Amino acid sequence: MHVRDKLRQTGQIRSRHLRLLVLSLTTLIVISLLSRLPAWSLLELRSFDYLSTIDDPRPPPGGPVIVAIDEPSLADINAQWPWPRSLHAELVSQLRAAGARVIGLDIIMAEPSNPDNDAEIAQAVGPDVVLAGDETLIETPQASQLIRATPLPQLTEAGAVTGIASVELSGDGTFRRIPGYEDGFAAMLAKVAGVAPETLPADRLIQSFGPARSYPTVSYYQALDPKNLLPPDYFKDRVVLVGLSLQNAPAIDKGGVDAFATPYTVHTGKLVSGVEIQATIYDNIRSGLSIAEARLPTVAACILISVLLAAATVWRSTGWLTIVTTAAALLAFAAVSAAGMRLAHIFVSPLGPTVAYISVVFGQAAFDFAEERRNKRQITRAFAQYISPDLVKRLSSDPSQLKLGGERRTLSVLFSDVRGFTTIAETLKDDPEQLTGLINRLLTPLSDVVMDHGGTIDKYMGDCIMAFWNAPLDDPDHALHAVKASLAMQAAISSLNRELEREAAMRGVRPHVLKMGVGINTGECIVGNMGSTRRFDYSCLGDSVNLASRLEGASKNYGVALLLGEETARLVTETYIVVELDRIIVKGRTVPSPVFTVVHKAEAEALAAHRVLLEAKYAGTLASSDPAFDRLAADIPELAGYYAIVREALVESGEE
Repeated sequence: MHVRDKLRQTGQIRSRHLRLLVLSLTTLIVISLLSRLPAWSLLELRSFDYLSTIDDPRPPPGGPVIVAIDEPSLADINAQWPWPRSLHAELVSQLRAAGARVIGLDIIMAEPSNPDNDAEIAQAVGPDVVLAGDETLIETPQASQLIRATPLPQLTEAGAVTGIASVELSGDGTFRRIPGYEDGFAAMLAKVAGVAPETLPADRLIQSFGPARSYPTVSYYQALDPKNLLPPDYFKDRVVLVGLSLQNAPAIDKGGVDAFATPYTVHTGKLVSGVEIQATIYDNIRSGLSIAEARLPTVAACILISVLLAAATVWRSTGWLTIVTTAAALLAFAAVSAAGMRLAHIFVSPLGPTVAYISVVFGQAAFDFAEERRNKRQITRAFAQYISPDLVKRLSSDPSQLKLGGERRTLSVLFSDVRGFTTIAETLKDDPEQLTGLINRLLTPLSDVVMDHGGTIDKYMGDCIMAFWNAPLDDPDHALHAVKASLAMQAAISSLNRELEREAAMRGVRPHVLKMGVGINTGECIVGNMGSTRRFDYSCLGDSVNLASRLEGASKNYGVALLLGEETARLVTETYIVVELDRIIVKGRTVPSPVFTVVHKAEAEALAAHRVLLEAKYAGTLASSDPAFDRLAADIPELAGYYAIVREALVESGEE
C-alpha cells in the first residue's frame, strides 16, 4: 500500500480510537452523575431482588417456627380480634411446656385491656419471651415526632424483653434491609437465644428465603394443643414466633395487614407477613447471611473495568460478534454480582457496569454505523457518476453484487465519437468557454441515455464516451440495452442539432452540425477496479473492448452511424433488423470479423437482395455497374451512403 494511503488509514484509526476514548470518559462521568439520583438507587435494589433470589434460597436449618394467626385459627377460636390476652398467656405456657427455646410475640400490647387478662399474660411471660414494640415517625409541617409504643410496664417488669418490630421500606415500598434498631425484635430474639453476634449488622441488605409461608408454620389453634395436634417435640429447642400470617398471601396491589413486599415479590407478586419477615431477619443475624453493599471505590472500580472491557471489545471494529460479546459480558456481570452475594456477602450492583458497557459498545457501534453510512453515501455519489440511480440503489442495498478487483464477464461495450469534432474545436479555439459548453451539452444527454438504459460509463475521452453493460450488476439483455442506448444517443444528437441550428440562426452564423459514430461489441472481458494504488477506475479491458473501439472508428467507412460486432448482432436480431455490411480484419486478429448495422425499415426482398450483393462482394464478382446498387439504395434508404461507398471503392479499384 502506498505511504500516503497508509498514513490516511492510520489517521482514520487514530480518529476512531480518540472518539472511543472520549466516549468512554463521557460514559464514566454520566454514570457517576446518574448514580446520585434516587431512581438509580432503586434500579440497583431491583437488580438485587432478582439476583438474591435467582437460585431460590430456603431458610437455614434450625431456624424459627411460626405460629400463625391465620384464617383457620380465626374460625376455630371464633373470637373477635384482638383476642383476649389470656389466650396468648395460654399459648405461651403451651409453647414453653413444649420445649420452645424463645417465644416471640409479634403482637403489640402497649395499651391496657381487661385487668384479669393483663394479669394472666404478665404471669405467663418471662425472660424467654420477646414482646413486640413499635416506633413511628409522624411528620407534620410544624415538627417531626417519633412515637415509640412499648409493652405494658407490668409485662416488662415480669421479665419479658421488648423488641421493636418496625421495619424500614425502600423508596418503592419493598422491605430489603435489616432495621437499624439495637433493640429490634429479631435482634432481641437472637440475643435471648444466645446467637447474637457482637455487632448487629444494621442497615445491611437482607437475604430473603423464599416467598410467603417458606418457614415451618402451624396455626395458632394447633399450638394451643401441640400434644394432640402436632408431631412430638415440634417446638423443642426452637425459636417460635407468633403473629399474623394469612394462609393466602395478599397480592401486592391489594395490600394486607402487617404484610410487606420483599425481593421475592418480583417473582410472585405476593406480600409476606410481618412475622415471617422477623423470622428472616433473625436467620440473617443468626447465620451471618446479610449482605453488605459495596462502597463507592469498589463500585467505581467495577464501572471503570467495564468501560475498559467495552473499549477493548470495540477497539478494532463492531459487528455481529460485538453483540455476542456484549451478551456474554452482561451475563458475566450478573454472575459475578450473584457470586459476590453468595460467597462474600457483598452486593456490587451490575447496573453500573452493565449500563457503562452498553453505552460504550453501542455508542461506538452507532459511530461506526454513521461512518459506514457516510462512506456508503460517498460510494453512491461516486458510482452515480458512472451508472444509473437504479443500479446505485441496488448496489447500496446489496454490495455483494459488486465484486471489487477483477473478474471475467461477458460485456457489451460501446464506444461513441463525434465526427469532425476536431474541426469544430479548431474553429472555436479562440472561444474556449463556448467549446467547453458545447462539449458539456453534448456529453450530458448522451451520458443520461447510457445510464437510463442501465449502462456503466467507463470514461470520457474528449468527445468520446466508453460505456459497457452487464457490470457491475448482471443484465441478461445487455446487448439489447446497449443497442437501444446507441439509437437513443442518435436521437439525442438530432435534438441537440436542432437546438444549435435555432441558436445559430438567432446569431446569424453557421451552425455546428454534430454527427456521431457508435461501435458496439459483445464478448468476454476483464472488469473491475483498475489503475494504480493512488488512483483507480472501475473499467474493463480485453480483445472485445478493442474490437468495439475499432468498430466505432470503422463506422464512418461504411456510411452508417452504428456498427455492431457479430455476437451483438446475434443477440439483438429478434428485436431489430440487423444487416451485415462487411468482413474486416482487426489489428491483432487473422480471422475476418463480420460487422453489422441496424436499419429501422426494410422489406424481406430488399434484405435478400442485399445478401446477394454482399456475397458477390465477398466473392470478388461485384461490379460497380450492378443495378442492384441503385435499387437497394432506394429500398433501404438508411444504407444509401453505404452502397455509394462500396460502389466508389469498386470504381477506384477498376472493377467495372
